[in-house]
Amino acid sequence: MRLLVGNATNAAASTGALPAAGIFRVLICRISHSLGNTLLVTPLVQEIEAMWPGAEIDIVTRSAVAADIFSTYSCVRNIYCLPRHGVRHPLRLLGQLRRMRQTPYDLAIDTDPRSQTGRALLLRSRARYKLGFVSGQKSGRISHGVDPVGAPKHAGQIPVYLLRAALQRVASDYPLLDLRLTRDEREEGRQILARLTVQTARVGQRKGVIGIFANATGPKLLSRDWWREFMPVIDAHFADFDIVEIVPATGESMLDLKYPAYYSSSIRKLGKVVSQLSALICLDSGIMHLARASGTPTAAIFTTTDPAEWGPYGSGAHITRGENLTAEQVAHRLVDEVPATVFRSVPA
Repeated sequence: MRLLVGNATNAAASTGALPAAGIFRVLICRISHSLGNTLLVTPLVQEIEAMWPGAEIDIVTRSAVAADIFSTYSCVRNIYCLPRHGVRHPLRLLGQLRRMRQTPYDLAIDTDPRSQTGRALLLRSRARYKLGFVSGQKSGRISHGVDPVGAPKHAGQIPVYLLRAALQRVASDYPLLDLRLTRDEREEGRQILARLTVQTARVGQRKGVIGIFANATGPKLLSRDWWREFMPVIDAHFADFDIVEIVPATGESMLDLKYPAYYSSSIRKLGKVVSQLSALICLDSGIMHLARASGTPTAAIFTTTDPAEWGPYGSGAHITRGENLTAEQVAHRLVDEVPATVFRSVPA
C-alpha cells in the first residue's frame, strides 16, 4: 500500500473544524479482516448517521463478513472488500481500488491510529476532506488531523472520538456495537434455540439458556483441559439454566460435545441465535463482540489482552480477569463477580 501512494510528508494537526453541513458521501477506511474489528466500526457508522442523517457511507475493508454486518444499515451503500494478501491477488486489489476512486467523497476517515495501510487508502481516495490521527506511525498530508493524546483507549470508541474531535464536538457517551438484527431475525434465533434445548434434562425448569464460546485466537486460546476444569463450576452454579455451546468456525466442539451445540458459517445467523441467549460466557474474541452487537449480556474472560482496549462495554457487559489463575479459580471468580442480573431470564 505504501508503494501505491509513494513518499509523503507528515501531516500537522488541523486547527479548523470539519463542516457540520454539506457532508453526503463518506468513506470509512478500516483495513482489518477480523470479525471483532469490523463490528467495532458500527459505533462510528451510528455517529455518522446521527451527524449527517442524509449521508451515504462506503467502507473499505479486508473483512469478508462486512457485507453481512452492515446489511441492515440503510446508510451503507458499498463495501469494498480488499483481498487479505493483495500482492497475491493484484488484479482484485486494483479492481476494488478503482471502484473506490470512482466516487468523489465529501469525507474520508482513516479510523486506526496505527495502521499505515489505512492511511494509504485514505490518501488514494478522492475526498474533499481527509480525516485521521496524527502520530509518528502515520504519514501523508491530510486536511484534518487529530492528536491521539486524550482519545479513549477502547478500539470501538477511538473512531467516534476522532470524528467528534474534528467536528469540535464534546460528548461523553459512545454508541454501542450494533448488528441491527431485525425482529424476524431475533424470532428465528429464538426458534432455533428452542429446538436445540427441547430434549435437554433441564427443560421445564430452566430460567434461560447460557451460551459458551470456548475459542479464541493466538495466546488468548485456552486448552480443552482448561475448559474441562472450568465447566463443572458453571454447571453447578447455573443448574437452572440450559447450556449451549457456540461452535467456532473450525466446526469442532471445544467442550467434548457435552452440551447442545450450534454452528453456522453465517455471521447474521449466528447473531440471531446469540441474541436469544440469557448470556454468553466467552474469551476475548470476535464472538464476544458479536454478542454485544446482538444485545446479549456477556461475561468475558481476559487472560492476555487489555480489556480497556478490547473488552465489551455497555449495560450487560462484564470482564473477569484470569491471569495467573487456574480454570477453577477463574470460574469461581466469574460467578462471584458477575451480578445475577447480567444473566437475564427472558431474552429481549
